[in-house]
Amino acid sequence: MRDLLPASVAVAVAGCDDWVGALLPAELACLSDQAVPSRRRDFTAGRVCARRALAALGLPPTPVPSAPNRSPVWPAGVVGTITHTRGYCAAAAARSAEVRAVGMDAEQHRELSAGVRRMICLPEEEAELARLPAGVSWPAVLFSAKETVYKVWHPIVGTWLDFHDARVTLDPDAGTFTARIAPARCDAAPAAHPPALVTGRFAVDAELVRTAAVLPPP
Repeated sequence: MRDLLPASVAVAVAGCDDWVGALLPAELACLSDQAVPSRRRDFTAGRVCARRALAALGLPPTPVPSAPNRSPVWPAGVVGTITHTRGYCAAAAARSAEVRAVGMDAEQHRELSAGVRRMICLPEEEAELARLPAGVSWPAVLFSAKETVYKVWHPIVGTWLDFHDARVTLDPDAGTFTARIAPARCDAAPAAHPPALVTGRFAVDAELVRTAAVLPPP
């Protein structure tokens, strides 16, 4: 993710051989006794990466517990994001005086079924994706971009976004995306200055699709 985010954002990444570490008590309390091994592994990897990112900002070891909706709760004065998929985990953190919100997402690079595509893509997005160069699962890139947009939106506004609430345009030459949030969602947002426009970057290789976006202070 370092290649997708500005220097003001600290990034920590763990591969499949680096998903171990100790949880702080406040983090451990967020895991149910019935949590399956994969949930424990993903949660632990995310918190280990989160603390590495916080350390890169010069902050002491600080727990990053979960809210009831499982979103990470960052220390005061910090914004951040966590993502994990098979064999890959990353966390990013920044000081809120410099960055209003940061979002990122990693997904497996694979084709999506027609049903999933209908759930994710607006008709006009499908038409645009069909014109992009072959060799990339562009619906997977679009899906990841919308996940990143949600991670930017939710900490600011506190509400959910449906996949169809964001209209995403991909620029394969520049490796960037632009997301426009539906005006009705912005008008109804219970927060000042909701992000109506989110721009970000993406990268694709044989295994992974990665997307990230940063929102500057208003």
